[in-house]
Amino acid sequence: MSRIGKAPIPVPNAVTVSLNGLDVTVKGPKGELSRTLPDGVAIAQDGNTLVVSPVNGSRRSRERHGLCRTLVANMVEGVSNGFTRKLEIVGVGYRAAVQGKKLVVSAGYSHQVELDPPAGVSFAVDGNTTVLVSGADKEVVGNEAAKVRAIRPPEPYKGKGIKYEGERILRKAGKTGKK
Repeated sequence: MSRIGKAPIPVPNAVTVSLNGLDVTVKGPKGELSRTLPDGVAIAQDGNTLVVSPVNGSRRSRERHGLCRTLVANMVEGVSNGFTRKLEIVGVGYRAAVQGKKLVVSAGYSHQVELDPPAGVSFAVDGNTTVLVSGADKEVVGNEAAKVRAIRPPEPYKGKGIKYEGERILRKAGKTGKK
């Protein structure tokens, strides 16, 4: 059995969970998320906790046990606290701004790059060089942060570009002069 899958999921008081077979809907102060879990697992509510268990001992059930528990735990955490990814912009003249709901990034191209957030995701900018992507769905927040990073990934020589907070860029030595 999965060690992660065995752990029960605590449900805060402000969060309500409704189960309909493998359909899970979670409502909280930050929004509402729903997901259909794959076959091979069963989910049950026991007071203020959720328990995910494999249906049988097959390989497919055991593989999905921990995954489904983590997906439901992320839904509960997302609607209660939300998720945030922080990106740093490094480089002379590189900056970001929020215009309405759009994120506008100047990253050394001849034009500015504009990104529209999907439903449930918001952009914020701190001091022109720090971008915050936040929302209730961890998967969508991570994908949007990856799209922002893909505008100008960090390069290995000077480290210029857009990187996640705390990301370590492997640096290369530049060319050496003729001797």
